[in-house]
Amino acid sequence: MYQLEEKIWFWALIIIPVILIIYGILLLWRNRTQRRFAESHLLDRLSPSRSLFKSTLKVLMLVMAFGCLTLAMVNPKIGTKLETVKREGVDIVFAVDVSKSMLAEDIAPNRLEKAKQLVTQIINNLASDRVGIIAYAGKAFPQLPITTDYASAKMFLQSMNTEMLSSQGTAIDEAIQLSRTYYDDDNQTNRVLIIISDGEDHSNISVDVAEAAGEEGIKIFTIGVGDTKGAPIPIKRNNIVLNYKKDNNGETVITRLNENTLIEIAKETDGQYINGRNTTEVVETIREILNRMDKTEFEAKQFAEFKDQFQWFVGFAFFFLFLDVFLLERKTAWLRRLNLFNENL
Repeated sequence: MYQLEEKIWFWALIIIPVILIIYGILLLWRNRTQRRFAESHLLDRLSPSRSLFKSTLKVLMLVMAFGCLTLAMVNPKIGTKLETVKREGVDIVFAVDVSKSMLAEDIAPNRLEKAKQLVTQIINNLASDRVGIIAYAGKAFPQLPITTDYASAKMFLQSMNTEMLSSQGTAIDEAIQLSRTYYDDDNQTNRVLIIISDGEDHSNISVDVAEAAGEEGIKIFTIGVGDTKGAPIPIKRNNIVLNYKKDNNGETVITRLNENTLIEIAKETDGQYINGRNTTEVVETIREILNRMDKTEFEAKQFAEFKDQFQWFVGFAFFFLFLDVFLLERKTAWLRRLNLFNENL
């Protein structure tokens, strides 16, 4: 396990391509000026010790030194001690709708991106709760099992898209059924399922499945993304709208936020429906709900000690600078004899 303490210093790496561009321009200018002064074979006789390879190597040493110094300022840290700690929290499973209807842009930037933003902000406000992620469309797919690794959760979340499941539709019941396998403690009472969807359910049995989940102690909270007025589903290529999805009669499909379905599902487990248009309100509502719930103690392994590793990069930087300073641009006698780089002697 590692940590990057000062990630902002990665911006300094932009200077590296600038150095290489400037060197390339100076090299072209020098070659053009030398050709005006004399022919190539005369320059070789007038300056037999000049070496293009070694001058390029010096610039690369400088670039490597600068890169190492930048990484030193970022200060990578490596975990050296793994220990088990006691934590209290709630097990939260996020079921995110990735059906094609989530591409509708009646909420900016579109329903799916809004759903991912909501889950990300909720995770950012968690303290010691465990989270899991499910993706669903016509079928449900386990994206991430229950974990305390919030960084991994957000990484998996960002990779979700409408192409990850070939089976299209919006089978909320499949997501609820799959979530029931996520909770492994028979005595656990703080089971939370948060469904983020536009509510276009094509199964008609989601309410019954939600009722069965409620009998197992799972509380379902639903978040609706979209607009009840509806919007077409764009078909894009390279972020350019080519057309809109049409039905069998050639009519443009209008997808609408179905709040009634989401309200009924939440009601079956004494949960709550939340409109997802305002991110701040959603996050505050979820936080208040979780704060009122009983917490279950569980064990989690985490790295407790992290050691700085910047000194290694500082050492490498000085090593490359040393080579750059003492590496002469002209050919050395033994190197000329070996002619390792096929330079003209």
